[in-house]
Amino acid sequence: MRLGFIGTGTIASATVRGIARAGHQITVSERSTAHATRLAAEFECVSIADNQTVIDRSDTIFIGLIAEAAPDILSRLTFRAGQQVISFMAGCSLEALAPLVAPARGAAIMLPFPGIAQGGSPILAMGDTGLITELFAPENQVFALRDAAELDAYLCAQAVLSPAVRLVGQSADWLATRGADRDQGEAFLRALVGSSLLSGPCGPLLDALNTPGGYNQRLRQHMDAAGMGDGLAEGLNRLERGD
Repeated sequence: MRLGFIGTGTIASATVRGIARAGHQITVSERSTAHATRLAAEFECVSIADNQTVIDRSDTIFIGLIAEAAPDILSRLTFRAGQQVISFMAGCSLEALAPLVAPARGAAIMLPFPGIAQGGSPILAMGDTGLITELFAPENQVFALRDAAELDAYLCAQAVLSPAVRLVGQSADWLATRGADRDQGEAFLRALVGSSLLSGPCGPLLDALNTPGGYNQRLRQHMDAAGMGDGLAEGLNRLERGD
C-alpha cells in the first residue's frame, strides 16, 4: 500500500516501524524532523516530504497531530476522493474528522501503543476496524470499540499500565536491598508478570495464585487491606470525570 503519515511523533514513528517491513511505500511528514530522519535512515521504503506531498503520494493517510492543532493544519491541505484517513487523535471524533479530510473518507480512529514497533501489541480501534486489522494483524491484536464513550473508558483503564510498571520496578528495588542484582531482578519480574498475564484470563490466573497462606495470596490480601482496590477504582473514576 501507499501509506502517508501527517505528524511523525513517538506513536506514529512506532507505527511506521511496525509495518515498514511489510512492503508498503511510506511517506512521512517533515514535522518532528528528528523522528522522520531516523525512520528514513532505517528503512529504504520510507521517504520524507511536506504535508501536501505526503497526501499526494498516499492512498491511506494516518493523522498524528495534536487534536487542537489539527483543524488549522488540515484546512490548508487538499485531500482527494478515494483516500482513507486513519486518525491517532483520541480527542477528535470520526464525525469531527470527516469535514477536515473531505472528500477523503475518515475511516477510523486508531490508538496504538509503543509496542506496535515490535509487534504483539494491543490496538484500540473504532470505525473501519477491518482496514486496521488488514494492516496490523495478526502481528498485533485489534480491539474493536463501539463508540466514543467506550473508547474513553478504555483510555482510562489503560492507565493501569503505569502503576503496574511502578509495582514491578519497586519490587526490583526491594530485591536490590536484599543483595540481589537489581537489573536481573527486574528482568525476572517483567518476564513473570508479562508471561503470566498473556497465559489466559485474569480470573483463572488469580484463582491459581490463591493458594491459602501462599506468598501471592498474603501479599494481595495485605494490599487489598491497604486500599489498593478502592484506590484504583477511585482513580479510574476521577480520570473518567476529568478531575
